[in-house]
Amino acid sequence: MWYLMLEALVALFLLVFIVWWTMPRKKKAPPVRKPDRPE
Repeated sequence: MWYLMLEALVALFLLVFIVWWTMPRKKKAPPVRKPDRPE
């Protein structure tokens, strides 16, 4: 029985790892500054 639990945990870890690895990397965007134009 412990072998099935171990195998399920390994499968869950692999699933989470694959999802994390394939997620798009978010690059830090530079802060958007509005042009200084008096209106």
